[in-house]
Amino acid sequence: MKPPDRDAIDLERFLPYRLSVLTNLVSGTIADVYQRRFDLTIPEWRVIAVLARHPGLSAAEVGELTRMDAVAVSRAVARLLRAGRLRRAVSPLDRRRSVLSVSPAGAAVYREVAPLALGYERELLGTLGTAQRAVLDQALTKLTERAQSLTGSLKASPGGPDGERADTRVRGSRRRR
Repeated sequence: MKPPDRDAIDLERFLPYRLSVLTNLVSGTIADVYQRRFDLTIPEWRVIAVLARHPGLSAAEVGELTRMDAVAVSRAVARLLRAGRLRRAVSPLDRRRSVLSVSPAGAAVYREVAPLALGYERELLGTLGTAQRAVLDQALTKLTERAQSLTGSLKASPGGPDGERADTRVRGSRRRR
């Protein structure tokens, strides 16, 4: 019998994997409703939800806030603009910057989807007691803050994620000569 590899990932206990599975399960369940009813993708709903809470952001700022890929944000914004669910305007503070806001049509979608999402959240969290919900909230806040502080540290450390020293890596797999 082979001894367990101490560097092997036990996916069922690996936090990033578990959070990803939970996120996909939760998002997918809610998405089933708004995809059928409004022909919205998950990234489109996230853009609407963020802009409903924080109007006047640029697409790049939406991406930063949600940690969504820039291409996914760009595609979502383009679709939402075509569907009349977002408005784009020039920033009054910087004429080179465009800002986004939810249009009346987008606000109507938000008003229908938000209660569904909140209801699902209540059902999901209903399995936890008040104290457990408070601990979960504190833990998520701490983990988010720590993850933000660690952003880039794997890339910058010697022997980063791919085993190469960070100062020898460039785009793709080519090395500096």
